[in-house]
Amino acid sequence: MSDRAYELHVAGCTRSLPILNISDKLAIAAFVILGDVELVENCAKELAKRIPPETEILMTAETKGIPLVGELARQMGMKWYITARKSIKAYMENPLVVDDESITTKGKQILCLMDADIERIKGKNVLLIDDVISTGGSMKALRELAEKAGGKVIGEAAVLAEGDAAKRKDIIFLESLPLFDAK
Repeated sequence: MSDRAYELHVAGCTRSLPILNISDKLAIAAFVILGDVELVENCAKELAKRIPPETEILMTAETKGIPLVGELARQMGMKWYITARKSIKAYMENPLVVDDESITTKGKQILCLMDADIERIKGKNVLLIDDVISTGGSMKALRELAEKAGGKVIGEAAVLAEGDAAKRKDIIFLESLPLFDAK
């Protein structure tokens, strides 16, 4: 258990986030949206107000973005959203695959789409969604995957922009989240 915490205020919710070292120099406040129904609903409601009106489909990567994008799609009256998987499943006959690198995951990983999701994206205006945008590595991989599938990426959105990402003008986010020195 971490002996440090960051108090986050977002979408009418307050949460105490443990500050955890991810290297010998860098620490992050661990934002875990999984299982937090109030946080997911409130953040989706606030993000929905900022979503470009030309958005036709939402896309996220496993895992923490799933409840957020599901609730956001529900609130916006969308029938589908897309989840890029982090491994190829047996039911994926011709998966589309790209490499992904994130600061919160050790080593390289992949993101992939199955045939049905590729068809849902093709020719559509796609908004990429995640819980946190930090270095942009995951969003870069999502963008590549959506574009390879024939979608037109019209933007990127997240609950939080971490570190320097909060200075970006090309992303949609609700609150900034600082980075910390490791201890």
